[in-house]
Amino acid sequence: MAEPDLITSARAAYARRDWPAARNGLLAARTTTGLALPDLEALADAMWWLGRVPESLSVAEELYRGLAGAGDRPAAAMKAIILSLQWGTRGDLMVASGWLNRARRLLQGLPEGPEQGYLLYLQSVMSLDLEEDPGPVRAAAAELEAVAGRQSDPTLGCLARVLAGLAGVRAGRTEEGFSELDEAMLPVLAGDVAPVWAGDIYCTVIYLCHQLGDLARMRAWTGALEHWTAGQSATFVYTGVTRIHELQLVSAEGGWDAVEREIGASSDNLVNAHGWMAGAGYYELGEVRRLRGNAAGAMAAYRRARDVGVDPQPGEALLHYAAGDSALALNQLRAALGESRLLDRARLLLPATELAVDQREAALADALASELERTAARFASAGLQAWACQARGTVLLAAGRGDEALPLLEAAARTYRAQRARYRTARIHELLASSRRSLGQAGAADADVATALAIYRQLGAVPDVERLERGAAPGAGRSGLTARECEVLALITTGASNRQVAEALVISEKTVGRHLANIFGKIGLSTRTAAAGWAREHGIT
Repeated sequence: MAEPDLITSARAAYARRDWPAARNGLLAARTTTGLALPDLEALADAMWWLGRVPESLSVAEELYRGLAGAGDRPAAAMKAIILSLQWGTRGDLMVASGWLNRARRLLQGLPEGPEQGYLLYLQSVMSLDLEEDPGPVRAAAAELEAVAGRQSDPTLGCLARVLAGLAGVRAGRTEEGFSELDEAMLPVLAGDVAPVWAGDIYCTVIYLCHQLGDLARMRAWTGALEHWTAGQSATFVYTGVTRIHELQLVSAEGGWDAVEREIGASSDNLVNAHGWMAGAGYYELGEVRRLRGNAAGAMAAYRRARDVGVDPQPGEALLHYAAGDSALALNQLRAALGESRLLDRARLLLPATELAVDQREAALADALASELERTAARFASAGLQAWACQARGTVLLAAGRGDEALPLLEAAARTYRAQRARYRTARIHELLASSRRSLGQAGAADADVATALAIYRQLGAVPDVERLERGAAPGAGRSGLTARECEVLALITTGASNRQVAEALVISEKTVGRHLANIFGKIGLSTRTAAAGWAREHGIT
């Protein structure tokens, strides 16, 4: 085929969205005579649609150099902005920031064009992630809307609504913010927004729903994302992203077999294209493995998450707790809290509260639960409010105030059931059992334990099943406690701390923690106060 025919054929393939033919044809032409700048752009685009993101970025950077060398500053700046978005999506924020700085430099002194609007959007999103102050972003949204009107650019209008929505949610006006975000999707649905921007909007909003513990909204937005990607290429980056989001919801609903089968490979495919989404997938895999008792597999998945820039907390800390190292687990969560911003802290506060209770750090547990209550009140999210109720209920149970804990735990249970959050529902039934048992409601407590056990069996949560079965087995005497465990438990009934128990028995505090974890597992309880009550009932004093 003559060279002009090769280019013509490749361009035709690109026009009909035959990405493999377009890529192959343009690459063949490039090796002989090179490509004009519009053809370079088509090649980068075809590679992106095929999921070959590193290749696409390399060609896009070549295109940028060509545009800058030709003196086309607005076009070069726009390409730098797109590269910033794509590098950020991939997970390399330093490179993304570098490209944004190049765009800013190129646009200095130029008359207003659409490029200034896209630059303003990315700058504002980055500042919101770093500073958490929604005020400047609200102002940027108004400015961007004005630019969109002057430039007649529907994508900029869409991005203005996104900024307004994100700022509204971060300011605590959650319903108002999501109304803006819903409106922002109208031009996306109309096909007026380029896929590179539309996909980023979907992921930004779904991640926000996940942070808020709002599974209902997350399902709605993930369904919309699935509908949007359904008509695209099977190799489209956001096809894989959609599946990760779907599997996160499947995991919450208890479909752990599907998560174990699929999410690892789906994450592998996204490592070079959408790094933080790959990390979210690895983390979800680690959670399923942890809850099923596969500690080695869970740790391997958490390591993969960390390798692509996602901190695997609180899962990794809870894995150490399950191994009997409560102090290390709590210290890891404290460190993670110190490095996290407001909404990211929310998902750490409940497990941190529970571990603080376990370590008899009552003041810390109360402070953590109070912070979660404030966050839940600010964002008015049902998910966050359920976490806050569970945290406060745990603190109250540890203080022997089961009557006050009960209504909070019942409220959390209603939310978890409505959200179809299976594991959380089982866990809250265990806490309800502790509360009801402290109030003398033995029959209701037994029913709650039976409900939790049935759910754990359905999920395949082997450690929880074994723990409850040991604790509830008829004729089990002291539920299989060893002589040393009985000694530890007897000292706990006196109010002794781990250090005091260690000194009395001439063992290490770490060993005491391991004994306590075993005791809690065998008797089916999760707090020192409840365990002490159980010990007195069974004559261990």
